[in-house]
Parts: sequence; C-alpha cells; structure tokens
Amino acid sequence: MKIAIAAGLALALASGFAGAQDRTPVEATTAAGEKVLLHPNGRWEYVDAQKRAEAQKTAEQYPENRTRPVDAQGCLLGFGRCIMPGDKDYNRGSLNPNRR
Repeated sequence: MKIAIAAGLALALASGFAGAQDRTPVEATTAAGEKVLLHPNGRWEYVDAQKRAEAQKTAEQYPENRTRPVDAQGCLLGFGRCIMPGDKDYNRGSLNPNRR
C-alpha cells in the first residue's frame, strides 16, 4: 500500500515538473470571439497585430502599467508606495531626530 502511494506521488510530482517546464503561450478565444495568446506568467495579448497595438497604446496611459524606474525607492515586491525621484519624500532619511 505504501509503495503504491509513493509511486503515485512520484508520478504526480514528475508530471507537475514536466508541465511547469513548458513555457509556450497557448492560443485561446475570448467570450467575444477574439483570439488571444495566454502566456504562462499570466500575461495575455491579442493575436491580431492591430488589436495588440491598440491595447498596448491604451495600457501605456495608466501609470500602474509602467515599470518601476531604477531610481525609485520603496515598493518592496510590489507592496507599498514607490517613491519617485522629485517627490518630497524621496531620500528624506530617518524621521527619528536621534538619527539625523
């Protein structure tokens, strides 16, 4: 009985690792009938180049879709506030008067 459970667990782990190695995007169809590519990291994009360009142009308008500049402070692992250069709180140091 223990051997069968161990073999089943080993088979499940092996198939899980084999599936995790596949990084090719999957083509799918939305409810509206548009063809999209689903990437393994959760990102998706239209297959049609014109629709993809329009969606990218629209997405660039929103600041949350832009990447964090190298000079920004804070925002550890996507949590917290990203403080951009030029902000009044940028490089303010410690608020503790004993450490100033």
